[in-house]
Parts: sequence; C-alpha cells; structure tokens
Amino acid sequence: MKRIFRLGSLTLTLALMLGGCGGGGASSQAASQAAASEAAASQAASEAPSQAADEAAPVELAVFAAASLTETLQQIAEDYAAVAPNVTLVFNFDSSGTLKTQIQEGAACDLFLSAAQKQMDELDSAAGAEKNPEGLDFVEQGTRVDLLENKVALVVPEGNPKGIESFDQLAGLLQEGGILMAMGNSDVPVGQYTQKIFAHYGLEEAALAQAGVLTYGSNVKEVTTQVAEGSVDCGVVYSTDAYSAGLTVVDTATPEMCGQVVYPAAVLNISQHKAEAQAFLDYLQGEAAMAVFQQVGFSPAA
Repeated sequence: MKRIFRLGSLTLTLALMLGGCGGGGASSQAASQAAASEAAASQAASEAPSQAADEAAPVELAVFAAASLTETLQQIAEDYAAVAPNVTLVFNFDSSGTLKTQIQEGAACDLFLSAAQKQMDELDSAAGAEKNPEGLDFVEQGTRVDLLENKVALVVPEGNPKGIESFDQLAGLLQEGGILMAMGNSDVPVGQYTQKIFAHYGLEEAALAQAGVLTYGSNVKEVTTQVAEGSVDCGVVYSTDAYSAGLTVVDTATPEMCGQVVYPAAVLNISQHKAEAQAFLDYLQGEAAMAVFQQVGFSPAA
C-alpha cells in the first residue's frame, strides 16, 4: 500500500508539473516573441554605429587656392577639423593661373578658389566662349560663388627709403626710372591688376621692363618677399598679403584703377568627393570662417 501511495504521489506531482507547463503556453510564446524582438533591436543597434562610421569615412579633400589665401585657409582648416573630423584638407597654394593650368592638365582637385574671375571663367563652361575660349568644362554647375573681396595695395619695405606715398607718385617715378618695383607675372591675378593700373596711368609695361624698373614674381607671395627683404623699392600686392607680412601700405587702388578684386570659388566636376567639397565651401561662407578672413582684410563679396 505504501508503494502504491508513493507511485500515486509521483504521478500526481508529474501531472501538476505538466499541467503548469501547459497552462503557460501563451505566456511562453509571448516571452519568445519578446526575446526575438530584443535580439532584432540589439542587432539593429549594433549595425547603426557601423553605418554611421561608413558615413563618416575618412576623406582627403584637395583644395587648390590662390597664394594670397595661404594663412587664412590654414587657420580655418584647424577650426574645420572640429566640424568635420573625418575630412583632411590638402592645400595647393599658388598663383591662380598656375592652379588653373594644373587642373586643366589633369591634377586631382575637389575645390578651386581663385583670386580673380578670369581663371575661374576659363574652367567654367557656363562662362561663354569669349571668357572660356578653350571650352573647358571643370566647374560643377550650381556651386560657383563669389566668396571674397580684396584690395590691391602699394607696399614699401621698412623705412620706405624712396619715400613713395601713392600710386600717383609711383607713376611718375617709374617714368623717371628712379625706382625698382616688384609685380606679379602676367598670368598671376595680382599682376593682371597691376597691368590695369599701368593702363589707368597710360604706362606701357614693356617699356618699363626694358628700362629695368620692374621685377616679377610667379605669385603674390614672391612679390611680397621681395618687398619684405628690401630688394625692391616697392611692390603691388593684395592688402591681405601686406597685413600677413607686416608690410607698410602707402596706397590702395580704387575700382576705377583696376576693377573689383573678387575671389570666386567652386566645386569641380572632376571631384570624387563633391558632397564634402560643397560642405567645406558652405563653411567658408559662414560666420566662423568669414571672421578669420576679415581679420586680415578680406570682406565678403558683395
């Protein structure tokens, strides 16, 4: 009888256990579904950082910029690193004419900042045949902007040995042959602005060069260096370069003398990183970057 009782008790216990499992079927199914949902959510969460990392993949951006932008863009680049830490800005600073030629000959470039409209026009199919006689097509349409305005300045070395005070006086001194002046080459924007100043005063560059009163620089920084070293009596550079080099400005050219000095910028259609190039161009037009430009004498283009 004891054996029968024990067997019956065991049977009852098993029945109760099985009954309990059977009665919780619905809750077990809900628990399984919840676990599956949690696993899916965990997988999605683990994939999200990977997708974000893909979006912020390292990018090397080639920026071709006029030599007169050297100091400001290098400073802006330090600030931009905090805005787009995945973007490395690689600058190529030179005369706008040299940069234009490099782009034309196949150099990899994402963003071009010129010191004059002429070099940008020569790469822009929308500029028309008169301004773009070669029919070059490098500018990504819809991205070109007039970014900055500068001034053309007459600068002298420390102490101003020849006592040069104005462009008006300079014109007479050049004709007399009593000074040596540095200017940019004819393919350099600052040189082209200087040529316009000569035309304003009725001076012939060829005659002045033959008289030995002119020296040349392949970009504005070379002209600035000649003046800073005192190897010439004066030079024609941008006001911003004079500021950066600590040179004395004795006069600035008016728009009537050489036109407005406008710096256009554009993303190039050969860029492999157009979105990042546009983002940096947008940043250059913003308050933070413009404050840096204005510190050295640039102003926003009207």
